[in-house]
This record gives sequence, C-alpha cells and structure tokens, in this order.
Amino acid sequence: MAKKKPLVVVTRKLPDAVETRMRELFETRLNLDDRPMTQAELVEAAKTADVLVPTITDRIDASVLSQAGENLRLIANFGNGVDNIDVETANNRGISVTNTPGVLTEDTADMTMALMLAVPRRLVDGIRAIETGEWGGWSPTWMLGRRIWGKRLGIVGMGRIGTAVARRAKAFGMSIHYHNRRRVASELEESLEATYWDSLDQMLARMDVVSIHCPRTPATFHLLSARRLKLMRPEAYIVNTARGEVVDESALIRLLESGDLAGAGLDVFEHEPAVNAKLMALTRTGQVVLLPHMGSATIEGRIDMGEKVIINIRTFMDGHRPPDRILPSML
Repeated sequence: MAKKKPLVVVTRKLPDAVETRMRELFETRLNLDDRPMTQAELVEAAKTADVLVPTITDRIDASVLSQAGENLRLIANFGNGVDNIDVETANNRGISVTNTPGVLTEDTADMTMALMLAVPRRLVDGIRAIETGEWGGWSPTWMLGRRIWGKRLGIVGMGRIGTAVARRAKAFGMSIHYHNRRRVASELEESLEATYWDSLDQMLARMDVVSIHCPRTPATFHLLSARRLKLMRPEAYIVNTARGEVVDESALIRLLESGDLAGAGLDVFEHEPAVNAKLMALTRTGQVVLLPHMGSATIEGRIDMGEKVIINIRTFMDGHRPPDRILPSML
C-alpha cells in the first residue's frame, strides 16, 4: 500500500513552480486568491493539517497552537524570520518549526544598497521632478544630495545579510563598522577592513549611515530606542530592511521632523502593513524613501524559499531532522 501523503496547508499564494511541486509531492491545500487568513482560519488550518506552511505575516501564536490537531507536527515557515511563530509553545507541543535561511541574503543586500543610495542622492525627488515637470534643465546648485563614497557605515547585526551589505558598501568606498552579539572571524574583518564596536551607543554616535540587519526578537525590540536614535549625528541616515519593530518608529519620526536626523530608507515598518501618516508626509520633503517590504521580492528568491520549505517537509516526513529546524534556544 502506498504511503499516505501528508496534508500540507499553505496560507498564502506561492510561486506557481513551488505550488506545482508541492501538489506533486503532498496532499496540498492552497490559497489561490492570496487573501490573508483570519486567525479563525489559521486555527482551522492548524486543526486539520499535518504540515502548516505560513508566511511571516501569519501570527501562529499560543492561541492558535493550543487548538492545533494531533496530526500537526511541522510548521514550515515560508520566510527567514520566525517572530510570527510562538516557537517555544510549538516545541512544548511536539511541533517542529523550520524557516528558509540564506536564500534571501543577496536580494535583501541589493535592496539595502538601493536605499542607501536613494536617500542621500535624492533619487525619488529627482523622479518626482521629472514627473511633475519641475525640472527645467541642469543647474549647479539644484537637487544636491550627499555622496556615500568615503562615509562610515555602521551595520547593526553582522549575519549573512549584514556581511553581504558590507561587501557591497566596501566596493562603494565606504568605511565598514559593525556591532554584533559576537565578533565575526578575524579573516572576515580583515577582508572587509571592518571595525568592531562592542558598544552600540558609541558606534551610532560616529556613523554617517546606519543599516539594520538583526532579527526581531524580544531582545531587539526597539533596540534603536529614542535614546539611542538621539545619539546619531544630524547628518546621518538610517536604513532598515530587517524588521520595523527594531526601531522606535515614533522617535525616528520626531528626529526626522526636527531635522536632528538627515533621512531614512525603510522597507519595513513597526505596525505594517499600516504605514504611519507622518512617515508618508516626510516622503514629500525628500527625507524618507519608503518601500512595501519588498527587500527579498525577487522571482529567484521566492522560488528558492519554496524549495527550502519542500526540503524541510520531505526530510521531516522521512523521519529525519529538517535542515532548517528552529529551536527556542536559538532565538
């Protein structure tokens, strides 16, 4: 008798190639219209699935997990972060959790560099001037921005993405500085000519650009607090392609409005998908460039994520530890 295929419930629309492969391998329930599931629908999915495949916008918290069916043994997150999942509760209930690390590194680093250029060089202002007909020809003093060559970049979180950003920024002639829970290998430091700062406060006070690349955990919530943001120089810029909750958004807005911070490039927001109206207003002053959480949004990246999900499911169903399993001790 053929082995029964596991029921895999997918909460959002995934690339066609990924969904096709899932349907070949598993009994798969898809979300073809891509409407985000309500909490009640997530509970129903957890009750019936052998494997749940949520995305980073689905809150798989203790209330959902407490109602999960006995068959649910794996939550294979379609995303690198797992702050949307109560990993400890899942672990206590015997439910494994996996993620999709590594495949989004280069895409997110590319977008970080795009923002790092867009804000100081006023790219959005320039586009708007063309669209509105404001541009009347070249002028030596019009639309002046700031160069990034020779500037000091402070990276908060020197993991895969932070390191990829550092490599790109070095090629642009920036001086690399970083703060991390642990100092990186000396060989990497030497290749990047990077300076390690044990004190985040001291690093922030000396940088021209600060780029956020740490995960969202209880320890990193508002890591860049109002107090820390005030340490930054008025000429400095902040770029965030990690998680919105790492930065005290209200404090950031106040500093931008008062001119105590030069600008910000944000791909993530503290209360997304809601975007603070004051941030929206700041886009019209040219101080802020906002993107809709699209740092990892490439066709190649999404397909690679899906392949990671499939590998984790197949490995788990074959009775082995999936390669990307997340344990509470890792957070």
